[in-house]
Amino acid sequence: MKVFKFGGASVKDVPGVQRVASVLNHFPEENILVVVSAMGKTTNALEELVASFLKGDELASKEKLAKLKTFHLDIADGLFEGQREHKVFQDIEQLFTQLESILSASPVGSFNRVYDQIVSFGELLSTKIVSAYLNSIGYENRWLDSRRLIRTDQNYRAARVDWNFTRRMVTETVQEGMRYVVQGFIGSDDDLNPTTLGREGSDYTASVLAYVLQAEEVVIWKDVPGVLNGDPKVFEDTKLLNQISYREAIELAYYGASVIHPKTIQPLQERNIPLRVKSFEAPDATGTTITEGAPLEPHLSCFIRKEKQQLIGLATRDLAFIAEDHQAKIYKLFHQFGLRVNLSQHSATSSYFCVNDDPIATPQLIEQLKQSFDVSMVSELSLYTVRHYNDSALAYIQSRGRKILEQISADTYQIVLRE
Repeated sequence: MKVFKFGGASVKDVPGVQRVASVLNHFPEENILVVVSAMGKTTNALEELVASFLKGDELASKEKLAKLKTFHLDIADGLFEGQREHKVFQDIEQLFTQLESILSASPVGSFNRVYDQIVSFGELLSTKIVSAYLNSIGYENRWLDSRRLIRTDQNYRAARVDWNFTRRMVTETVQEGMRYVVQGFIGSDDDLNPTTLGREGSDYTASVLAYVLQAEEVVIWKDVPGVLNGDPKVFEDTKLLNQISYREAIELAYYGASVIHPKTIQPLQERNIPLRVKSFEAPDATGTTITEGAPLEPHLSCFIRKEKQQLIGLATRDLAFIAEDHQAKIYKLFHQFGLRVNLSQHSATSSYFCVNDDPIATPQLIEQLKQSFDVSMVSELSLYTVRHYNDSALAYIQSRGRKILEQISADTYQIVLRE
């Protein structure tokens, strides 16, 4: 069996879903498990809905929910023209009824738990539509619920997989010779509360399922030819990387390369399952192959940009050293509020942390930090990372803005810029 993953850009509209069908029909003899993300920018829209809900803004919540419903119904109408009696419309209505029920009550639990409960609907909606459309054109498949397959802990928004339970459920459910459509990104805890595996976690879902099923390969389908040495929307003259190693892929993902989720590689490496990144516009093209020990080919500098960064500065009030106990307390707070540190730099009495701008979590974190430290914060920054840098690569990046902070090691260069 092979595992194919299609992201939100692949299913953002009617032509996108039809293109997914075309790609799958290109492999008529293959047994494929298809992992699908939420459609287009649905996850972003659901995050805004979470914010409105937690603020108690009922009017805004209703407006955002109505837009989401119209968006999905419009796609279904385009795929099932004149077939409003089709079961897929009942499925969509049922999911929005469940979502309305959640929003009509008071929030239960932490922000992260509420987030997972609401945001998980994006993948449920997309897979209902995609699965139904594929069946309607003769690509027979069975829809599966990831919440019943992937068991996790209660670390909401970044849940960790319970491998033993997940292995048992997947192997009992997925049969050889069948084709399936399943949600990426989501699972559930022991109480069957929805959980999510981290932003862009559908790649990780594909990896988890491939590991359990001992799949032949995983293919991530993108709107680019494969893994490039930079995002073509950000950097000029980007080039295709024909092959990279698991280790290099992990490094690129860790620093923010959007083409691969950071946790995707490890389960595949343990089973030596190849990962391919290919273009859904050219299914016969080779794309990029990621395997054990493969040298970077061609050997190029690789560029990564993370925008909307905040630089948080901490200083002790009595000029005491920021020692290990301080660092432990600081990182525990970052973990508590679900903020990943993208870069850190330390001196005797101060520390700096570059993190993603999170309008909900960051203010709460800052209030906690102010109890022990003098705190400063600079927003609207960009963090650039260059792997395998050379002098021309550094000059290219440094010319893009005013340097705030930089860090350099043997293979990796990072700089925080005000652009």
